[in-house]
Amino acid sequence: MRIGITCYPTYGGSGALATELALELGRRGNEVHMISYASPFRLRNFAEHVFFHEVDLSGTYPLLEYFPYSLALAVKQHEVALREKLDILHVHYALPHATAAFLAREMLEPDHQVKVITTLHGTDITLVGQAKSFFTVTKFSIERSDAVTAVSAYLRDETYRAFGCTDCEIEVIPNFVNLETYRPAVGDEGCRPALGPPGVQVLMHISNFRPVKRVPDVVQTFARVRAELPSVLVFVGDGPERPAAEELVAELGLSRDVRFLGKVDAVADLLRCADLFLLPSESESFGLAALEALACGVPVVGTAVGGLAEVVPEDAGALVPVGDVDLMAEKALAMLRDPARLRAFREAAVRSAARYSADRIVPMYEDLYRRTLAS
Repeated sequence: MRIGITCYPTYGGSGALATELALELGRRGNEVHMISYASPFRLRNFAEHVFFHEVDLSGTYPLLEYFPYSLALAVKQHEVALREKLDILHVHYALPHATAAFLAREMLEPDHQVKVITTLHGTDITLVGQAKSFFTVTKFSIERSDAVTAVSAYLRDETYRAFGCTDCEIEVIPNFVNLETYRPAVGDEGCRPALGPPGVQVLMHISNFRPVKRVPDVVQTFARVRAELPSVLVFVGDGPERPAAEELVAELGLSRDVRFLGKVDAVADLLRCADLFLLPSESESFGLAALEALACGVPVVGTAVGGLAEVVPEDAGALVPVGDVDLMAEKALAMLRDPARLRAFREAAVRSAARYSADRIVPMYEDLYRRTLAS
């Protein structure tokens, strides 16, 4: 099949999933064309059957105060679909990608027919899409897609609740993880000595540092753990909340034990070095970072929100109410103080992640493509 994939190229779950899907589809012999304003952060090296097309942002128009990216994207989707004879435009995140794909599909007729599949990831539904300025166009774009998927049952149900979407059926196809890349460490493999000395516990958080991730709660939780056990905290990623987190770390006197690594494309090597993953988010439609941690044998202590409960079973971590950093620290300490218990949690984490292996999930997308093309 010939598939066009559009996603946000920036650090975050939707772009990560879309890129990993493109790579997996390419490995399975499909031809994939990624269309965005920049190369996705996980598409850094040559990959067979995977091509990137950059949206032209060079136009300047005196009458347009803001550059119309949605229209430029639709033009590029139309151009690539026509030239490469694409069968499907698979867009990740409803706005503006599904809207642009709808326009591209309309412009292609009658010269070339293409199906539009929209995958919903989270804040495109729970936050952005429900804003008054975007509600109607979000609902329209979802309903005019040829097929719609959501990354969790929670997100599917929230979409029905918020938008109605009486003219569409939303299929749950969860996020996935490549178990060859995301796996536990073997022997002394990894960067553990660089993160902390022997006998010190390594806690980790990976995100785009948006307010919804509640990064200060990560710091507060770590402060409580650090008061009881020798430990270090490793932050991976960057975003608007990082300066506040750095200030809080300094204010609490934790600077010597907290590492801010910034954006790292390949996080599997880092995850293998962690003892515990902290994810105190206010909202998570799935929690791809949590899944990747589990696959590396790292238990997750997070919040009982959204789709995270679908990803993190009780024997592979702990989920607490949003904002309860005392309980979060208590759960973390209970694991870290008991090596045998921590080992059991690690083994359960690996088993639970296997439910979301690429070998299981990617064929679900391929089956959806075939069914959509046949409809």
